Amino acid sequence: MKILEADFILTCRDDFEIIKDGAVCFDKKIVDIGKAEEIINRYKDATLTKCGENSVLMPGLINPHVHLEFSANKTSLRYGDFIPWLNSVIKNRDDILQNGGEECIERELDSMLYSGTTTLGAISSFGDDFNPCLKTHQKVIYFNEILGSRPDTVDVLFENFKSRLHQSEENKNEKFIPAISIHSPYSTHPILIKNVLDIARRENYLVSTHFMESQAEREWLDSGSGDFVEFFNSFALNARPLSSALEYLELFYDTNALFTHCTKATNDEIQKIKELGGFITHCPVSNRLLNSGRLEIENIDKDMLNLATDGLSSNISLSSWDEMRAALMLHSQADIDKLSKRLLKMSTNYAAEALGLNNGVLEVGKDADILVVKLADKLINDDLATQLILHTKKAEKIYINAEEIL
Repeated sequence: MKILEADFILTCRDDFEIIKDGAVCFDKKIVDIGKAEEIINRYKDATLTKCGENSVLMPGLINPHVHLEFSANKTSLRYGDFIPWLNSVIKNRDDILQNGGEECIERELDSMLYSGTTTLGAISSFGDDFNPCLKTHQKVIYFNEILGSRPDTVDVLFENFKSRLHQSEENKNEKFIPAISIHSPYSTHPILIKNVLDIARRENYLVSTHFMESQAEREWLDSGSGDFVEFFNSFALNARPLSSALEYLELFYDTNALFTHCTKATNDEIQKIKELGGFITHCPVSNRLLNSGRLEIENIDKDMLNLATDGLSSNISLSSWDEMRAALMLHSQADIDKLSKRLLKMSTNYAAEALGLNNGVLEVGKDADILVVKLADKLINDDLATQLILHTKKAEKIYINAEEIL
């Protein structure tokens, strides 16, 4: 067994418990947690590591929604509004994917790990990120994505999806967990959605989907109007929405699902997600770059929300610390320390709950996914959460299932 001793233990429990001069004893899972003197005396044969001055122990960060396949993007895409961005993605997609490759994805995974991300949800559209996700030290929920709205391509797309899902299932292990992603209500044919969700219900797969990310999506699903009219008519004349927003949500009955963005979702749609037992993934930087608006997190149940970076197609960083800093600035109406505590739980506790994992909290019986981070200086005030978010960029030590990674 191992013991880590630190100035502060941030459990990220619902009550945001902080233990001063604390220690965590762990094997593959957390065995005990409390005051350092008591833990050290109780487990005299355990290997002790003193983490030093201004040290904090906390759960590993969890990024539940990231598109690794676009990791090569820097200046190829246009920001400012959703449709111009989407057109630029379609125009430059092949070049970005070709310039990326496994080495680029591995580099971004390493960067995420270095910053303290021990678990991620990889949204895989094409399978280019399969090998890097399989090899990485981190725990990966691997969301095989389905998209395509043309009726004449449904059979081919479904067979391709099943092949990718089968490949990921054959390689399943304790750190690589297959899952399902449905791109969005505007981009995926209802037959594909129903077929894929039938598999999710039958095999108990976790599901992720983009939902209500833009005003263009809102207008298209509500009335078949807005900026999506010209976009879809360039592919097929007289195109119409495939479903309404609520009709789309109804398809997710008896599934475990994450709905990403939701900036343009109505109160009724948020309530429907709650009734479904679903979770909402908040991506503040992506929402700002694509002019998607601010998600009104103050009106959403705290434990429904988790925080993610989205991909480098709509972000400049895959660091959850950077995303938390951005969220502090975006939600300027909130008390900064209360918001900081919420954001830390959204990046640990609540993200683990959404992904159905046994980590995200430092408590007995949880997986020993632990970070050692350092405060920038001695903590004078009782604002540990805010100071961590403002100053932390990397982890000093990283443990995943008790194995020290760095």
